Amino acid sequence: MRERIPCVYILASKRNGTLYIGVTSNLPARVWQHKSDQVSGFTRRYGVHILVWHEAHDSMESAIAREKALKGWKRAWKIALIENANPYWRDLYPACDSHCLKATLPRNFRCSGGFQQPDGSPGRAPSPLHSVQ
Repeated sequence: MRERIPCVYILASKRNGTLYIGVTSNLPARVWQHKSDQVSGFTRRYGVHILVWHEAHDSMESAIAREKALKGWKRAWKIALIENANPYWRDLYPACDSHCLKATLPRNFRCSGGFQQPDGSPGRAPSPLHSVQ
């Protein structure tokens, strides 16, 4: 059985689009549920399926506290948080299964590997949001 890692995450409908903040102990499974519209409600209704930011925590309590704090932030602060870690708003979901389930994650780990660089460096898959301005 995989070890559970408490994570806070932000999904977006598109760059600078509708945002959703959630918390889970199994990020890849939860994001897959959102992407496949198995979660009824906000994310299905507004097409919010792109994982643009996430943060691992040592405990579910700290993850929930962080989720609540982020939900209280101004939209501009949330966008700045996303763009600081993921300036091109790439979908981080493809890299999360390999990175986010490791038992040795440092506190506040953010997946960022495995994507095409802005210069188009070879050997990395392009992001579906790469051309979005």
